[in-house]
Amino acid sequence: MNLNPYLDVAPEVAAAVAAGKPVVALESTIISHGMPYPQNVETALKVEQIIRDNGAVPATIAILGGRLKAGLTAEEIEYLGKKGQDVTKASRRDLAVLVSRKADGATTVTTTMMIAHMAGIQVFATGGIGGVHRGAETTMDISADLEELASTPVMVVCAGAKSILDLGLTLEYLETHGVPVLGYGTKELPAFYTRKSGFEVDYRVDTPAELAAAFRASLDLGLRGGMLVTNPIPEEFAMDHEVINRAIDEAVAQANAQGIHGKATTPFLLAKVKELTGGDSLDSNIQLVFNNARLAAQTAAELCRLG
Repeated sequence: MNLNPYLDVAPEVAAAVAAGKPVVALESTIISHGMPYPQNVETALKVEQIIRDNGAVPATIAILGGRLKAGLTAEEIEYLGKKGQDVTKASRRDLAVLVSRKADGATTVTTTMMIAHMAGIQVFATGGIGGVHRGAETTMDISADLEELASTPVMVVCAGAKSILDLGLTLEYLETHGVPVLGYGTKELPAFYTRKSGFEVDYRVDTPAELAAAFRASLDLGLRGGMLVTNPIPEEFAMDHEVINRAIDEAVAQANAQGIHGKATTPFLLAKVKELTGGDSLDSNIQLVFNNARLAAQTAAELCRLG
């Protein structure tokens, strides 16, 4: 029973949760801020279909008219896609104000985890998480995603941390906060556009059933936070390590020169990397989200089998 007065759970999602059927949460920032219209809407609907094809119910999450939404209609996804960056990119600090103003918000990893947990959804698929930004030792620019992973019991399936970040410091931060980082079929942390980073994850896991068992144990033990599953982008869609790193270094230099900081940093860097790679990075981004949706749906199904 939903006791949160600000939360609307779509009927299909509510029925699946109540019946113990698999559900996968999806964020909405990728729709509003991740790519242009109509590609953003087409991608969002395709991701939902992939989740259905793999035996789970999709629950795209957003804030619409001040309501926390767990499960969107196709019309609501279209609305978010058309409004694009006019929609607030909503992290934890934005929720109360957006709700009180009856405003719209596109959910980040942080707020998607929060709303998913409120709705009883345990598995969430995204592209990549935020993390510790380069130069954070002086700027203190650290994504709220990491704090949420430390405190909210949701499994997040991603393609690693975005390679525009300081990956070593991101892993150190997660370790300090007790967040297990699992590599699906790999011991090396994938770096979003590429399969390699030079950094090791905590454990390699090779099947959705193993992932589900690890998360079930975490829940049963009463551990406070979530679990991060890093799923490498498929080989055929991965970008050349050196090409993407050169583009990222140039994008970071331009962001520093223009004084870009805070929540504007990631959208700026991703757009600049897309420009510098001739659009190849956007194609890779879409494919890795599809790949994560498949794994999340399969894992959610295994988790339901465990009861």
